Order: sequence, then C-alpha cells, then structure tokens
Amino acid sequence: MLPQGTSLHVTVENANCTEIIDYFDGVFNYLNTMLMEEEDLANKPCMFIDSLALQATEASFYNVLVDSNCHSDESERMKEYDTALLCEELTRLWLHKPCTVFARVIVSANVKKKRRKGVVEMVDLPELLIRCGEKMASNDTPEAIQILKTIRKHSSPNGNSSKRMAHYFANAIEARLGGGGLKLYQASTNTSAAQILRSYKAYIKACPFHRMSNVLANKSIGKLAHDRDKIHIIDFGILYGFQWPCIIQGLSLRPGGPPQLQITGIDFPQPGPRPAERVEDTGCRLIEYAKRFNVNIKYKSIAKNWEDVCIEDLEIDHEEMLVVNSMYRMRNVLDETVMESRPRDAVLGFIRKLNPDVFVHGVLNGTYNVNYFDTRFKEAVFHFTTLFDMLEATAAPGEDLNRELYEREVYGRDIINVVACEGKSRVERPEPYRSWGTRNMKAGFVQMALDSDLVDEVITKVENKYHKDFMVYQDKNWMLQGWKGKVLYALSLWKPAT
Repeated sequence: MLPQGTSLHVTVENANCTEIIDYFDGVFNYLNTMLMEEEDLANKPCMFIDSLALQATEASFYNVLVDSNCHSDESERMKEYDTALLCEELTRLWLHKPCTVFARVIVSANVKKKRRKGVVEMVDLPELLIRCGEKMASNDTPEAIQILKTIRKHSSPNGNSSKRMAHYFANAIEARLGGGGLKLYQASTNTSAAQILRSYKAYIKACPFHRMSNVLANKSIGKLAHDRDKIHIIDFGILYGFQWPCIIQGLSLRPGGPPQLQITGIDFPQPGPRPAERVEDTGCRLIEYAKRFNVNIKYKSIAKNWEDVCIEDLEIDHEEMLVVNSMYRMRNVLDETVMESRPRDAVLGFIRKLNPDVFVHGVLNGTYNVNYFDTRFKEAVFHFTTLFDMLEATAAPGEDLNRELYEREVYGRDIINVVACEGKSRVERPEPYRSWGTRNMKAGFVQMALDSDLVDEVITKVENKYHKDFMVYQDKNWMLQGWKGKVLYALSLWKPAT
C-alpha cells in the first residue's frame, strides 16, 4: 500500500489479447477476482458505507487523520487471472430496436389484506408512512407513534416489496423520533466488504443502471481519445474503481496499441490512521488488472473532501487528454442549503478550471433534497417504493439473501440518512437531472451530443438482457434510465464553454 499522494507506475510488455471483444461483462470479472483473491475483504468494512459515514460527522476528522503517520507496505501481488475471468466475448450483433417511450406513471400503493377474526383489514403502507411523516412534520409525536405501531405490525425485512420498504422507513422514523439518526447511520456493521460486494454483484446483474452507464461513458471516452497518446482520467468518487477495468480492456484493443493511461482516484477519507488506504487499494487492483492487457498505467490516490482538492494534487500534463468523471456520487457533496461556501458549486467550478476535454457526469435523479421535512419524506417514500418494487421483480431465485443484505446496508442506510439526519450529517442529497444541468451550465460547461449509436447499443442491451419494465431513452443530450416510467439515473457529457 502507498501513502496518500504517491504515484504508481507500471509498464507491461508481451500483450496476448488481440481479439475484438465487447467488454460488457468486465465489472463482473473484476468483482470475481476481488472476492476470490483478497482475503482482507472478509475483515474490512465496505467503502460504500464507511466513506459516507465519516463524511456525515458534524466535525470533520480529516485534519486529524492526515496528521497520522502513514507507512508504505509493498502490496501483495494478486494471483494470475484465469482466462475464464476476463471479459467474455459477445459475438452476436446488437440489432437496433427503437426506444420504447414510457409515460410517467404514479407509483401505486400496494393494498394488503389480512383476515383477523373474520374482519378484512386494509393496509396501505406507503399511505401510512406519508401520514406518519406529516404528523412528525407538525410535531404531533403521539399520533406519529401510533401510526408507527401500525406500520411495524405490517412491515418486515423479508416480506414483499411494500413491507420491506416500510420496515426500513420505520427504523428511520424511530431514529428521528428518538434523536439518534446520526448515531444509527454511523453505527458500525458486522457485514464485511466481501458480503456487500457479493450483494452488489447480484444487484448489477439484476439492474442495468451502473453497467449501462459504464458502457456509454467508457465507449464515449474511447471514441474521443482514439488518436491520443496520453489519457488522464480524474475520477471524483472512485470507490472500488468498478468503471475502469472495462475501459482498460477497451483501450488495449486500440489499433497501434494502447495509450499511456493515468487514473487519479479521488474519494472521501476513510476512518482510522490511514485515510487513503482503500483508495490506494483500488489503484493496486487496477494496475494488476492492466498488466493483463499490456496497458501502461499510472495511478494516484487522493483522499480529501472534494472541495479541498487543488490543481497541485493532480499532476496534470497539458499534452494529455483530460477526462473528469463523476458517476452518481456528486449527490454526496453538500450544497448551498447547508454551507454558505457552496461546496457542490465549488467542485463543479474547480472541474471547469481544469479545462477537461470531457466531463462525464452521472446523477441520481431524486427530488428528496429539500429542507421541508414533510415534502422530503413524501418524495423519499415515492423514490424508494420504486427501488424496492424493482428488486422484487428482478431478483433472481436464490438471491434473496443478497437482496435482503443490499436493501439493509444500502437502501436502509440511505433511508436513515434522508429521514433521520439533518444539516451536515445528511449527505444523501440528490437533485433532478435538469437541476444538475443548470448547475453545470452556471459553472461554465456546455452539453455535448451523445453518440446515437452508443445510446442505441445501450437500449438494445437493456431490451435483450433485462426485465421489460426497465427503460432507457434520451432526453436531449441526457441518457435516462429508470423503472416503470420513473427516471432514476441520468448521464451526460460536458465540455468547457469557449
């Protein structure tokens, strides 16, 4: 492992991968390798959880953490990759199919009936949740508690989608009423990184959002960089680096050989004496992966609050093609409703100053980032109703444990943060994609046209490989993905305005 700010540089020779392949399944192979070859994942908490739990603290620990002594260990070499784990070849032609236009639908409440002593009891859990939220907003705590008791009676972490969703909202309501939201959100979990990564693997197998975003983003980057000898990718929110194995393999197939690739991985500092340790681990994995494809790669790790990153941290070479990437993590940067310094706009302004060739921006399309609790709570219920319904419809048989774990550790914690945390401790702050577009333009960006062939490829893959209720379509220069007409994710490309 390397101290923060240290660069890794590897040159690899004797490539043996020359066939034309589609690297659609690269993230699965990368995950498989991590889970098979890294025993420490069974003992470490997951980056998905720890980084945001630390960020949610009212007082920043960063200055304390970076003063701790960091030491270098040589990373243990990963075992040789088995050929079967590399991105499998998809030889059939992806035929274009027209995008199905979905009308926006209102998520209907599930009405459950329970017979008790000859009486049919009608229970509408989403409606009960919304009523409970209204009572909390008006400080009618006794009535909120009574409604919560009814919700508890009919909810369960392993029932149908409505019961599961209500269970995690009930946890969050209790935490808010008891004043323990932040403590519960930051509470350590007994679930290891390996367990959560297995559940994440099951999630991306069932849901196309992240994989399809990577297909569009990475192939767009590849097309823009087709004649460049040096490419530098600055990734705000890199986590485990799941986006980059596919682009490494794709660049290795470029006629004339791969370019020199530099990746700068940026993420929030982790708790403990070595705040950059897991961002460095990501770099070590990506470098080992690149060896398989004869890609000359350099990696640098940065563990800071994003608004504190400066140009001197980045080692920019003006001869390189500069790509800035932020995939669905900008929502965790605080906005002007919390801090007068406007960290969210400051990060976008900093990216503009870097003058990148392309800024790839993926956003979670959410409407529950408002200070009015009643409105925020209601919008959160609508949003998570969609997510739980989606998992119930798409989870593969035998994957129920992974589904339950993902709902508990990801959705459940997000719900706690949205419902039971306020101020700086509320770090789940999504905005509608059009609002992000306005922010980007104010920061000095203009939107780039999406490659229609790549959008068609994504549409066809989703239609052929996923549940019929997933949707993909294009709104101007945004690629939108969602479920049953509700837009959940949006992706676009930007460049500095001249």
